[in-house]
Amino acid sequence: MSTILNATTRHKGQRSTLTKLRQSGAIPGVVYGYQMEPTSISLDARIFAKVLSEIGSKSVFQLDVEGKKINAVLNEVQRCALKGHVKHVDFKSINMSEELEVDISVSVVGEAIGVKDGGFLLQPNRDIRIKVQPSEIPETIEIDVTNVAIGTSLYVGDIRQNFHFEILNEDDYTLVSITPPPAENEQEETVDGTPEVIEATGQNTAEPRE
Repeated sequence: MSTILNATTRHKGQRSTLTKLRQSGAIPGVVYGYQMEPTSISLDARIFAKVLSEIGSKSVFQLDVEGKKINAVLNEVQRCALKGHVKHVDFKSINMSEELEVDISVSVVGEAIGVKDGGFLLQPNRDIRIKVQPSEIPETIEIDVTNVAIGTSLYVGDIRQNFHFEILNEDDYTLVSITPPPAENEQEETVDGTPEVIEATGQNTAEPRE
């Protein structure tokens, strides 16, 4: 999906200049890459936030930089650590006829049988690196964990054949693991660590301590 964003060229300035730009409702950024020199730009912050919430960050954007159309992907979004708003964006111009290497987030679907049996689902790696045509970049990659049991894992090698694009991670790259529930104590212990033997009567038959 290609989304048009209007941008304006800007001159690099001091930090105070960038602060004023942000206060006016704009976001400073830069676009670089295929068939172009690095160019400083600014975008309308409200429009950019709206587009980002609607289609996510993995789409192909068509930047209209004062009449010049540029196909680009978001390479980096810098945010304010305190307030979370966007401070700066980096776009990379691309050739639409060449495949890209991009990191895509992994979404888990289904309820694992290991979780039904009391286990805990862990997701040690939440992104996969793929090679894909720009027009076919997915926003997320869904993996079905229904058949993952306690003590087992789901690896890239298990899902590679499910997708038409190339996954660049190794086969043993772990996506999901199911760990067993915590072991329960099978017997009570006394204060000094000696097991207490409880008979059916409920009486403690261990010898009394002096």
